[in-house]
Amino acid sequence: MFDNDLLTYLETYLTEGRKQRFLDVLKHRTKYLTVAIEDVFQLHNTSAVIRSCDAFGIQEVHVVEDRFSQRLDKNIAMGAEQWVDVYRYQTTSDCISELKSQGYQIIATTPHHGSSFMHDFKLNVKTALFFGTEKEGLSEEVMQKADGFLKIPMVGFSESLNISVSAAIIIQELTQQLRNSTHDWQLSDIEILDKRLDWAKKSIKNVEGIIGRYQGK
Repeated sequence: MFDNDLLTYLETYLTEGRKQRFLDVLKHRTKYLTVAIEDVFQLHNTSAVIRSCDAFGIQEVHVVEDRFSQRLDKNIAMGAEQWVDVYRYQTTSDCISELKSQGYQIIATTPHHGSSFMHDFKLNVKTALFFGTEKEGLSEEVMQKADGFLKIPMVGFSESLNISVSAAIIIQELTQQLRNSTHDWQLSDIEILDKRLDWAKKSIKNVEGIIGRYQGK
């Protein structure tokens, strides 16, 4: 059960501006669209994708670390990992299974033939966007299990973009489409309360000591 009294108590340690900032950001947060990153070697790319998710309102990111584990670069993410929920998986199978169990369709981002252009793609159900490694792209497992494919229209000689650039372009386009839709894309009331509590804890120095004193009242 959610501890509303604890939230109220902790928020007395925050400025009014900080509390309002949380509310303003949470109005634009969504779990309707999520992002999965598969085995990206360059750690700054994973971190940059997480930063884009924060910037455009995606609350959850799923990271498969089968070959390259623990590669989050906090300097590149610039604190975004505090505000975005990052879930880690040892295998692609585990990640896909978990997302499908939550009702997400799996969309592979790939420049190959047969993909829908980004501007033609319609967000009609909960969607998980998969982004792959810099050289090889997504694994065959993702390609086989995907419910659809998506690509960015390009008119130059280059076939693909850096993963962090691709992710930023696609995320911005689809989150804007989502906000213009009639889908129930926003966080629920309880999800908003949970994040307010989580973010308050992350914003207060010595929060464990403060919580201990609160619980000892």
